This record gives sequence, C-alpha cells and structure tokens, in this order.
Amino acid sequence: MNILLLPGLYNSGPSHWQSLWEQQYPGAVRVQQQNWDQPDRQTWLTGLTEAINQVDGPVVLVAHSLGCALAAWWLSLGMPGIEHKDRIKGAILVAPPDVERIEFPAKSFAPMPRTAFNLDVLVVASDNDPWCDIAVAREWAHAWRADFHCIGAKGHINGDSGLGAWEQGQHWLAELIGKH
Repeated sequence: MNILLLPGLYNSGPSHWQSLWEQQYPGAVRVQQQNWDQPDRQTWLTGLTEAINQVDGPVVLVAHSLGCALAAWWLSLGMPGIEHKDRIKGAILVAPPDVERIEFPAKSFAPMPRTAFNLDVLVVASDNDPWCDIAVAREWAHAWRADFHCIGAKGHINGDSGLGAWEQGQHWLAELIGKH
C-alpha cells in the first residue's frame, strides 16, 4: 500500500509525526509542493495528481492541516487526472484547518468543500486546535461521510503536540489499510 503524506502550510518539520512516518513506513512518500509558504490550490492539486500518478498500486492519503483541504478539494473534484480512481482506498485527514477564517493565510483553499466522499475517510481533530474549532471539524466530517475522532487537547496535532510517531494514528492507519 502506498501512503502519500500531504503536509500542510510550511511542510512538516523533523519532529512532526508525518516526518517520522515517512521514515518508518517503506511505502510512505511525502507529496512535495512547489511553494510551501504561499500555497496555491490549483498548483497543489496538480502536485498531488502527479505524485499519485508516479506510484503503482493502491494509495492511502494521510493529510495534515492544509493537506486536509487539499485532499478534500481533490476528492470533491472527482480525483482529476487519475485514470484508475479505484486505486485510492481512503484518507486520514488530521487537524483540518478552518480555511474560511478571515486570517487564514491560504485564501485559494476557501471555502472548504462539503462533498460526500465515496471512500473510507477518517477525520482526526483536537478540541483546542488554534486553527479550527472542533465543531467545524466535526461538521466537515459529517458532510464528507467520514468517521470522526477527537483526540482531546493536542493543539494542531503537529510536532509541538508531543505525539512523537503518534501510535494512535498508526493504529488508525493500520485499520484503514487492513480494510483493503
């Protein structure tokens, strides 16, 4: 199973669970973007499509922060540029940011799509995320027909959250992969 890691704004640093998973899982590949500091939705969508087309076999998306908005847009647009859409087995969307906030720095990602997805999706949020109110994350999960988990007070569920390689996240990833 290919695990495509979709970092958010500014990419994921060395202590971020995505970076640790990239080292730990042989099938994990970080989707690189042209500009991590000033993201453009269309450019990031193209980057995601190119990354998926470069791997063979089934794919699970594992997104953090703005990577969640990227995945939501890509899925809601019908996975553009992918010939065999059944290769995409599911997604884990961790700490989706409220891209609709006035102060959000990546304006091209607003509004957040609310299209129901036709694959296994898990949304994981924190009840003290500075970038998204838990009720908003829960609402999106409902609209997407995704499973939803609140992991308590873990901030933006990033390197500063003290999760290390984030064992609970690995468990959810194993469950998702095990379904396929």
